[in-house]
Amino acid sequence: MARPLDHSGRRRSRVQLHAVARRLRAVAAGRHVAPAPASVLRLVLEDATAARERGASSFILVDLPVSEQPALRRIQLVAPTSTEERIRAAADATDGWLYLVSVTGTTGARAELSPALPPLVQRVRAVSDVPVYVGFGISTPELARAAGDLADGVVVGSRAVEAAEAGADALRDYVASLRTALDT
Repeated sequence: MARPLDHSGRRRSRVQLHAVARRLRAVAAGRHVAPAPASVLRLVLEDATAARERGASSFILVDLPVSEQPALRRIQLVAPTSTEERIRAAADATDGWLYLVSVTGTTGARAELSPALPPLVQRVRAVSDVPVYVGFGISTPELARAAGDLADGVVVGSRAVEAAEAGADALRDYVASLRTALDT
């Protein structure tokens, strides 16, 4: 079976690592699963186990609702369109922190943070004390700093994968630039 295409038309790896740059202690493996027949969920469980054995602190399944497969501990996503009920359910079920999706629409680099992000962070903090990390569109050190000022951390996906494709040194330099921005 062919691997799915990412937004640029390239084949995605079976598990894409998302660098969590705010604390640099957490790395979460990610995977898309919809629609998810039992055979796919079995592969997801294998991926989650393998990722944790290799040092991942958690697992992100972007299209598996909080109510499905509750035994599979994973990071829960909250979007600008999430209801208060959904935010509470996600906070109760998450594996350590909430992944705040900064925009509605697709992932990928953005020129600026969404104006919907500050109210989303406030809504989440009003109902939960779970740490919140912002992702979707975080691609530059400047955006990482701006998002980090609002939240407990940032999640970088697409841009980190691009840097990794250029080699280990490129990824190391990119993550270092994010770390520097977040620390200043």
